[in-house]
Amino acid sequence: MSTFNPADKIQDLQYFGEFGGVNPSISDSSTYTFLSAKTMFDTFEGNAEGCYLYSRHSSPSNLYLGEALAAMEGTEAANVAASGMGAITPVLMQLCNAGDHIVSSRTIYGGTYAFLKNFAPKFAIKTSFVDITKLDKVEAAITADTKVLYCETVSNPLLEVADIAGLAQIAKKHNLKLVVDNTFSPLSVAPGKLGADVVIHSLTKFINGSSDTVGGVVCGTQQFIDDLRNVNDGASMLLGPTMDSLRAASILKNLRTLHIRMKQHSHNAMYLAQKFEKDGLKVVYPGLESHPSHKLYAGMINQEYGFGGMMTIDVGNLDKANELMELMQQKNLGYLAVSLGFYKTLFSAPGTSTSSEIPMEEQQEMGLTDGLIRFSIGLDNDIERTYQIMKQCMTELNVL
Repeated sequence: MSTFNPADKIQDLQYFGEFGGVNPSISDSSTYTFLSAKTMFDTFEGNAEGCYLYSRHSSPSNLYLGEALAAMEGTEAANVAASGMGAITPVLMQLCNAGDHIVSSRTIYGGTYAFLKNFAPKFAIKTSFVDITKLDKVEAAITADTKVLYCETVSNPLLEVADIAGLAQIAKKHNLKLVVDNTFSPLSVAPGKLGADVVIHSLTKFINGSSDTVGGVVCGTQQFIDDLRNVNDGASMLLGPTMDSLRAASILKNLRTLHIRMKQHSHNAMYLAQKFEKDGLKVVYPGLESHPSHKLYAGMINQEYGFGGMMTIDVGNLDKANELMELMQQKNLGYLAVSLGFYKTLFSAPGTSTSSEIPMEEQQEMGLTDGLIRFSIGLDNDIERTYQIMKQCMTELNVL
């Protein structure tokens, strides 16, 4: 990853507003006028560059943000959506028809799991969930009907690491599309450079970084993005998960500080992970040598942005986890809340929140214990101070 620096790609993009502003003007219109009826026809057919018809098709603000995110991921194009799920579900519906099969990581965001397990079968699309860290099991799950391999670079919530290059080889061998959700690792990993066909983000999280909006993006080839936006059979076009122009403009502004934020998120998470592991807690963080995929991930990432801001600590049981989270919130350490990427630390027990869609027996099988706390570590300036207060909370509750 050392030859590709996504922050430089974002920085090199330069836009001028309608009146020379340093931010591009926001296209606050749902529909657009034409001086010529023929131009309207050509635009509807996709043959008029730079012209706009209707904001569900495209808008200048959405295209600005899409261009920046494609540059960040090193792909030809990108299409933004109103939510992360509004990016994920059209991709899978575009790539699969009735009777097709998907091989997915067993540890993924609960909403994605629910879509694959409970909703996609309504369209006769089946999914096999496997341990994505074992390439032999991935390949063994492929059938003649398989069309897609699906995974998260760093899985939610167990922080398992996918060998994207290895998965890409399997996908190419069997003529499959490798779709990677890169939400947990923006800038650190560029899955497209490792062989992924489609890269997805929930923009809600680190990329936006202020927990004030939801959004998603699909990054891929120009042909695939055009297919998604096709007025006749494009899933993103026909299912309508369109991002609002005002939100697109807001996320684009926040994207420009992502490199600074990710460095601090990673620095703070590494500091806390090392401290609490030394204290004897069961800590999972890809930056720790104890993480089973540490060497793999270290070889995948752009070292400048570190190992990310996500870590987990297992405190034994749900009651203890809830007590600790409530106390940490009282001490102003952060919020007992789902999601991630905020400037304050966010913590939740994923088994009863973001992964609650996964049946309890399957949670147990994959190692998702009820005492597990998922942390999205914030941008704290004095992380030693944060550690000391967290440690006091743990000592008070006999976690330490």
